[in-house]
Amino acid sequence: MDTSKFDLLVVGGGSGGLAVAQRAAEHGARVAVIESHRLGGTCVNVGCVPKKIMWNAAGLAQAVTDAAEYGFRVENAGLDWEVLKRKRDEFVARLNGIYERNLVNRNVTLLRGHAQFVDWSTVVVNDQRVSAAHVVIATGGYPKVPEVPGAELGITSDGYFALERRPDHVALIGSGYIAAELAGTLRGLGSQVTIVTRADGILREFDPLIREHLTRSVQDDGIEIVDHTTPTALTKSGRRLVLQDGPRRVGEFDCVLWAIGRQPRTLGMGIETTGVALGQEGEIRTDTWQNTNVPGVYAIGDVTGRVSLTPVAIAAGRRLADRLFGGQPERRLDYELIPSVVFSHPPVGMVGLTEPQAKERHGDAVRVFTSVFVPLFHAPTTAKPRTAMKLVTVGAEQRIVGCHVVGPGADEMLQGFAIAIRMGATKQDFDDTVAIHPTSAEEMVTMR
Repeated sequence: MDTSKFDLLVVGGGSGGLAVAQRAAEHGARVAVIESHRLGGTCVNVGCVPKKIMWNAAGLAQAVTDAAEYGFRVENAGLDWEVLKRKRDEFVARLNGIYERNLVNRNVTLLRGHAQFVDWSTVVVNDQRVSAAHVVIATGGYPKVPEVPGAELGITSDGYFALERRPDHVALIGSGYIAAELAGTLRGLGSQVTIVTRADGILREFDPLIREHLTRSVQDDGIEIVDHTTPTALTKSGRRLVLQDGPRRVGEFDCVLWAIGRQPRTLGMGIETTGVALGQEGEIRTDTWQNTNVPGVYAIGDVTGRVSLTPVAIAAGRRLADRLFGGQPERRLDYELIPSVVFSHPPVGMVGLTEPQAKERHGDAVRVFTSVFVPLFHAPTTAKPRTAMKLVTVGAEQRIVGCHVVGPGADEMLQGFAIAIRMGATKQDFDDTVAIHPTSAEEMVTMR
């Protein structure tokens, strides 16, 4: 079997894989990408992009209610799920095509099929043998399903995007960002929603102000939270959940969705032949330069188990290509101060340390500032949802090391504040910035 040789071989055509491949090609490298499914990976196909479209739809449903409060004669006559799904899927398909054309335009070879490693530098795809001096593994991850009786009766976030109709009553198992996002969207689109979690409320890894505020908000929206328990079975009759704390059952549901985390995709591709070290969850271990323990083999994105965010995978991939092929030997991603947003209802934005993390690291040098208020938008409305903000500062100069927001607009306002905080902004810098009035964001520079 003849071997096709490249400068860079990328296993996985998701956001990170495409980013490293295209940047390397721009630097003049001969690059091949291997992908067995649709280009774009989780984010484009069953993640960020279709999720945001569904989130927008739920926001429009709420806007109809709010418009009536403002005096408009409007009525929510219901959602045509089929129309929404079709338009969403058509947009995703267009993105798939755009990604493929981008590879063609950059002279990147796309190999369609399943990659099977022969050794660290060689892969077989559909009986074709390819090798490279540099190999990047960017195979992403997939949703976990618990090993409990009847688990196959439920779906994951992948199955959520395949739903042909809106489920009437949904149980979401989990308390992380996926559970929070899908729960809010489904509730906004008219489903009855129950969250089942072993934690106390939702988003347990976030700052206490965010976690407590969002938990109250989703409950005020009519989402039921069954906490401090774990399902031990899913029964076929009525899809009832059997809970860990005894014979208690919850249900009936017409949809049970497992949102208990994601697993790195490293099985079934012969990775054991490469000598690459894996962690306890099957993730590929890397250093801060994306190097594995095998010279010439690198990993980026969700498969590393480190900060599973699309922009992180893209940034890591581009910097890796700059280092390997662009003559920038010091180029790498700094994993500190990475901003992120949860597209819950309302959305959450955060960057930096939570208050407990800051106190653990800096002790009594920590001082926090908070603001909780009803946004002006809700002055005419019956509902009075609140926005909450927190700045976490350290030292006599009150350098800002954490920023946390939950409320309408949090997703859009955080990017600018993340830049300022990454540049070392202090509380005084925020205080000295003239507020833009009337906005929610102005509260960030007027906290006392």
